[in-house]
Amino acid sequence: ILYEVDTRLRPSGASGLLVSPTDAFDDYQHQDAWTWEHQALVRARMIYGDEPLAIAFHNTRHDVLCKPRDEQTLKKEVVEMREKMRDHLGGKKSGRFMIKQDVGGITDIEFLAQYLVLNYSHEKPKLTRWCDNVRIYETLIAQGVMEEDQAMQLIRAYTTMRNEIHHRNLLNLDADVVEDKFVAEREWVKQAWNQWFA
Repeated sequence: ILYEVDTRLRPSGASGLLVSPTDAFDDYQHQDAWTWEHQALVRARMIYGDEPLAIAFHNTRHDVLCKPRDEQTLKKEVVEMREKMRDHLGGKKSGRFMIKQDVGGITDIEFLAQYLVLNYSHEKPKLTRWCDNVRIYETLIAQGVMEEDQAMQLIRAYTTMRNEIHHRNLLNLDADVVEDKFVAEREWVKQAWNQWFA
């Protein structure tokens, strides 16, 4: 096993099939999937399989991400999911900053990228090309969705905090740091979050 998989996170939850045909996956994504599942689809990529399977997956992903959405509903659903995650997974240690889950952390950067892809891909389908955050933000610049200064700040914040998590993982340390670390980066993230989700 390369990594642990939470099999509860699949179409139709615990009652759904572990494996489904591509047409069933396509139908589920178009008809029944929740916004958070479309957020996950932003990050999804094909890692193994034959060409027809890869084409079917790519087509479903592209079509679903390019679907027009109501901007206010999308904002509300993304923010609500982020708040649920933060309440469940956020920092509980006084004086510590959880790099991934706390306000201004990595997950805020990821959720903002996912929101922007879901909100603008129907007008700018090139936003669906990449599934990693850095190239998503670079594409947001290229497509005129986000100002370069803001996107570059978010990229710097993301890579700096991600590198710290990797370093701490190698040392078998928790992914939390003293509260006064990453102050500038966290402020960039908070400003961007407040601007886009106002």
